[in-house]
Amino acid sequence: MAAPTNRRTETDRRLQSLVGLVVVCASAALVVSTNQLLAGGDPGNLALWAALVSLVAIGVTVKVRVRIRATNHDIAWTETAILIGLAVAPTPVVVLATALGIAITTWLDRKTTLKTLFGIGKNTLVAAVAGTVLHAAGWRTGDDLLVHLVLPLSVAYLAAVVLDELVTLPVIAMATGERLRDLFREDWGLRAATAAARLLVIVGTVFILRADSRLLLAVPPLVLSLHLLYSNRVRTRTEQQAWQRLARTTDALNVVDLDKVLTTAVTQAAELFSADEVEISLRGTGRTVRGSAGTLTYDGPTGPGGPTEGSVISARLEGHDRTVDVGTLRLRFRGPVRFSEREQYTLRTFTSALCTAVRNAQAYAELARVADEHAYAATHDTLTGLANRRHLLDQGSEQLNARHADGVTALVLIDLNHFKEVNDTLGHAAGDQVLLQVADRLRGAAQGGDLVARLGGDEFAVLLRGLPAPAVAAHRTEALLAALHEPLDLDGMRISVEASGGIAIAPASGGMPELLRRADVAMYQAKRAGQRIATYASTRDTADLGRLTLGGELPRAVADQEFTVNFQPIVDLGTGEVTSAEALARWHHPVHGVIDPLRFLEAVERSGLLPAFAEAILDQALIAANSWRDAGFDLPVAVNVSPRSLLDARFPSSVLARLRAHDLPPDRLVLELTETLTLSQLDVVDRVLSRLRDEGVRLALDDFGTGYSSLSLLSRIPVHELKIDRSFVSAMEGSAEAAAVIRSTLDLGRSLGLTVVAEGVESEPQRRALWELGCTAGQGHLFGRPVPAGTLLSTLHRGFGGRTGTLAPPLHDAGTVVRLPAGRRQGGRSRGERLPHLPA
Repeated sequence: MAAPTNRRTETDRRLQSLVGLVVVCASAALVVSTNQLLAGGDPGNLALWAALVSLVAIGVTVKVRVRIRATNHDIAWTETAILIGLAVAPTPVVVLATALGIAITTWLDRKTTLKTLFGIGKNTLVAAVAGTVLHAAGWRTGDDLLVHLVLPLSVAYLAAVVLDELVTLPVIAMATGERLRDLFREDWGLRAATAAARLLVIVGTVFILRADSRLLLAVPPLVLSLHLLYSNRVRTRTEQQAWQRLARTTDALNVVDLDKVLTTAVTQAAELFSADEVEISLRGTGRTVRGSAGTLTYDGPTGPGGPTEGSVISARLEGHDRTVDVGTLRLRFRGPVRFSEREQYTLRTFTSALCTAVRNAQAYAELARVADEHAYAATHDTLTGLANRRHLLDQGSEQLNARHADGVTALVLIDLNHFKEVNDTLGHAAGDQVLLQVADRLRGAAQGGDLVARLGGDEFAVLLRGLPAPAVAAHRTEALLAALHEPLDLDGMRISVEASGGIAIAPASGGMPELLRRADVAMYQAKRAGQRIATYASTRDTADLGRLTLGGELPRAVADQEFTVNFQPIVDLGTGEVTSAEALARWHHPVHGVIDPLRFLEAVERSGLLPAFAEAILDQALIAANSWRDAGFDLPVAVNVSPRSLLDARFPSSVLARLRAHDLPPDRLVLELTETLTLSQLDVVDRVLSRLRDEGVRLALDDFGTGYSSLSLLSRIPVHELKIDRSFVSAMEGSAEAAAVIRSTLDLGRSLGLTVVAEGVESEPQRRALWELGCTAGQGHLFGRPVPAGTLLSTLHRGFGGRTGTLAPPLHDAGTVVRLPAGRRQGGRSRGERLPHLPA
């Protein structure tokens, strides 16, 4: 508050200087008048002095009071009394009598010293100037009333009025802070009419005194009547202006911006109530606004109040029913102020209107906030705060539609691999934490012009804008995926996030939907190829289009049981006898016919239908095994297991429940696991597999040798069988490396007591070569293609060469081959036995 205090001190200093100048000039006038009387002028008698002093005192007393700020200003009849005095007495006498009369009156009113000095000085100057002008204008006793009476009095009165305005208005402006120009223009019509009426009183009084002094008795009633008329007009005019200002102010409050409401209220209330400062404190928000007629001086948290000197009038901001209170209005004045009844009513009306305006503005602000939240929520992901699919499409379309867009636009679609396992294993809260950290990393890796979005689930997108060349998109995508390389810290557990990215450059036609579709196609191309990143290629788009179409039909296919199971036999390579069968899922589409699992299994895993799909396939496999068993062929059935199923703690219970439902021993079921089990380090995988093995279910590691962590997985997973991938079998005849892999796998199987099955056996030379290497079991087209369960049963009954249950001739005559026992670990490791952990 130092600045307002300094300004007030400067104003007081200037005010005192102006009053001092007036006093000095008045003192000079008093000295001149005194010298004139002492030099031989007519001093008049005591009665004349008493009459003049009384006349001036009455002129000062009979007045209309107007308050500006905390200062009351009086509009009196002083000039009238002075001019009448000048008409009947010498100017020096009137000057001295005026000073004496004003001094007595101000002393009786107990006014401040500054006001007393100013009143004496101003009116003394008015008397001196008016007397000088009166005599200079030709005032004398003569017969021509117009020339010798009316004209001099009019000129002298005009000089008195002008001098009074020139001296009084600057003092008022300086004391109240009002603009001098506004004070000069305010009620000028009323002031002019009043001056004319008073001039008539002066001329009439002088004329009466000249005609007959006894008519002087009529002057007081006339003056009183004119005073009452003037007072009433001033009061009426003041009230009319007050109501007009109130109407303008309340109308100005009719806005929906709270800042504008408060600014208008502060500045307008300062003028409406002629206050030095206005303060508004809002309840509940802790906000205070303070200012004057000019502008705001404070807008911030409610704290220590403004200046406390002077007086403060407070009013609650409440409605007419007084049930709602939104804050407090404080009007500050430098001096003591008492509101009239009209001002009190104005204050109540103003606070009620302000209360309504504040409530409306707050309600509008709340509606705007809710609308902004809804607009934000409509375009942003609730969990991560990233843009959502809608916002991505809108921004991308705007970018593609811009005729003069700089550079190349590309879209990167990023999908987290095996994210569903996190949700299924650790819960959705942990999954949300993973998504949040991924979002933060992508946001940090993106550049300023990029738009990062979450499309849903574990799928993210980044719109790359302004690229200098299409090839830059791959480099930028590498940087985005590299940001996800470091493991995530999830409640003390470090989890590695793997992701696949698909890149699509903006097409010439099709817009944003086509760009999004292409990026989606590219992403799945990357997944199937085992790559981190793939760029959209139109030559590979057909399969992806089919996959996208089929993905939408999965729920119906599961419900309508369109998924069936074919079985491929596994045989003893030496005897040709069928030892087991592998269940292979097929989709019998009503339009597209039989669909290979490579085209729909990944979509099944992503769709959330995996548990239902797995149960349907397992049921059909167990039913087939039961039917073979009832027919005399007790063959185990092998079923492929998705890695995501192994991260479901409920999976063992589901499998065991299906075995009990079909009354099949657990060792008649073989669950084939893939080496792409990238999250196998999680403890839940060990618990799931250990429980299944402990219950007697056999485990096989499929496609062994194709992964980069075969030995690591083998050390963690208690399997019974290893399956050599078909790629090694098909290449073994011409590749020493492939043969070496097969040989080492067989050696590993023998050392661990595991059964080894070769996949993809297509010819007799392959069969014989595998047998000679020590492989005892195989499957492939040489023995039979995948067929329905009933067809396989018929084939078993028919057999080969009259031998039931065989599908190929034996490699040697019976009795010529001596089988060696498999050793102490025949059939796999004993229940619960584990190998030491090997480094990955």
